[in-house]
Amino acid sequence: MCLTVDQTGNNQDLVITGSKDHYIKLFDVTEGSLGSISPTHNFEPPHYDGIESLVVQGDILFSGSRDNGIKKWDLDRKDLLQQVPNAHRDWVCALGVVPGSPALLSGCRGGVLKLWHTDTLGTLGELKGHESPINSISTNSSHLFTASDDRTVKIWRARGGLDSTLETVDNADEVASN
Repeated sequence: MCLTVDQTGNNQDLVITGSKDHYIKLFDVTEGSLGSISPTHNFEPPHYDGIESLVVQGDILFSGSRDNGIKKWDLDRKDLLQQVPNAHRDWVCALGVVPGSPALLSGCRGGVLKLWHTDTLGTLGELKGHESPINSISTNSSHLFTASDDRTVKIWRARGGLDSTLETVDNADEVASN
């Protein structure tokens, strides 16, 4: 249902997938690989429902699931570090990290956008971002972007940096899409 890519310290390409079978799988992709390859690792324990979103920040992997939870994994040791079982009241459909900031963003099927501290997974704030499911979150150094089933992409600006709460996030612009 989702995937992300990363590279190890020795430039080994990694593909990480999230599936309806509740598992996150890791694939080592060697240069010149073609065709079908098997996973080299299944992350344990699995989520309780399908994986909707994956995002990597350094050597940390975050996963969001239809079980309403978020998990934080150590990519090197392939261990579960932390989890928030009821991170949202609905499916966690989108995750994003902010470069250079200890902030994780999550969006749910109910349209709620939440901000988390990546070290503690403590909630820093939340707001109603959309009237429909948030399907994707992307960030750059100064803005957040959310895409929703409501057929809009919203552009958000954080005032005072992303270490502050989401109450300081302002709806800077809205882009309608077809």
